[in-house]
Amino acid sequence: MTSLNGLTYQVRTFGCQMNKHDSERIDGMLEALGALASDDVEKAEVVIFMTCCVREAADVRLLGQVASLKGSGKLIAVGGCIGQRDGARLLEKAPHVDVVFGTHNIAHLPALLAAALEGHGAQVEVLDGSEKSAAPSAMALPSRREHSWHAWLPIMTGCDNYCSYCVVPFVRGRERSRPLEEIRDEVRRLVDEGVQEITLLGQNVNSYGRDLYGSPRFAEVLREVGASGIARLRFVTSHPKDLSDDTIAAFAETPAIMPQLHLPVQSGSDAILAAMNRHYTAAHYLELVEKLRVACKAAGKDVALSTDLIVGFPGEREEDFEATLALVRAVGFAQAFTFIYSRREGTPAAALEDTSPRELIQGRFDSLVELVQKSAWEQNQKELGAVLPVLFEGSSKRDARVLVGRSPKNQTVHAPLSEGQSVENFVGCLGTVRIEEARTWYLRGLLVQT
Repeated sequence: MTSLNGLTYQVRTFGCQMNKHDSERIDGMLEALGALASDDVEKAEVVIFMTCCVREAADVRLLGQVASLKGSGKLIAVGGCIGQRDGARLLEKAPHVDVVFGTHNIAHLPALLAAALEGHGAQVEVLDGSEKSAAPSAMALPSRREHSWHAWLPIMTGCDNYCSYCVVPFVRGRERSRPLEEIRDEVRRLVDEGVQEITLLGQNVNSYGRDLYGSPRFAEVLREVGASGIARLRFVTSHPKDLSDDTIAAFAETPAIMPQLHLPVQSGSDAILAAMNRHYTAAHYLELVEKLRVACKAAGKDVALSTDLIVGFPGEREEDFEATLALVRAVGFAQAFTFIYSRREGTPAAALEDTSPRELIQGRFDSLVELVQKSAWEQNQKELGAVLPVLFEGSSKRDARVLVGRSPKNQTVHAPLSEGQSVENFVGCLGTVRIEEARTWYLRGLLVQT
């Protein structure tokens, strides 16, 4: 195999946190072989795209960026979900791509790159998740973390839910959980390395362990990782139908778990939720929210909720949309990611007839965004005057003298530095900020000297 020692490369990542984690694994793997990461695309000999295919815009963005590199002399590799979905078909759209790989064979990327560099033509390898040759999983590969103080820690991959609009089960495969012992070992190593915050990853973390142990054991993972000495613990993503009472109790009672939960609801209409194959009703979702808030209050803990919402799912009527607005008002989300439905080939929903005019869907979307922004502003007002622990991540892009960090509820917090203070002394560290201003998407305050 051609040596990759000294090869310069750049990884461009689209989509979810799992893709970010996969990119960190690619960095770790290639750097272990002597390759050199480059922030300057002009200096990169290889450009690797880690892609997402959840929405149509991601396909368009990828093809645009790949087209911009045509004739550049760079080796182009496309992996992630689009690589898994399209395989060799991707070469019909972008014949100058040199390597296509999927979500189950990241460990084979160095060999594929070497073969392409040796002049053996385009290399395409996309494996089914059930194939033994798909091992080792990306979850077990070395990693070069983007930040020394934060680590993505995948506990499972794949999904068994088959929501009618979603391609994830088709590109990530069925649920596969890591053994609990393996998770424990990685957590110990991360804590020993000085990591301040761990985010547990999975397409549906709530069902962790069902494939290995016969029933979910996510609450056990939360309690064990929370007792490891880690300062902050977060996790994504949770499916409402699998949010058990035991997991709610672990969330409320474990001090290291940050008081913020992403719980995608998608719609407030029972008819639309049934068509989406979500396996819960709006009433069940609201019951979960109430259970969560009661448990957190009993533990002396507040909780901020974020969610995903889809507008324009096929068959959505005005009363369905009004039900979504009603649910958003009832919950009071601190943050919501809003999307117009994007038809994905191969999913059951792709066969559903969509008769709503685009103008109507856009109008509904705009109304939802306005409500979500109002809800986020109201939630942030509650922090005025509070002194919050903040994990600082760097400085503002607009002002290098303003620190930027995250509150326990995952709010962006800005705090100006005083004369003589340096950003480098704060990055990756926990500090306290007294909040004096609360906007829709960020808080601003003054550093509290301790």
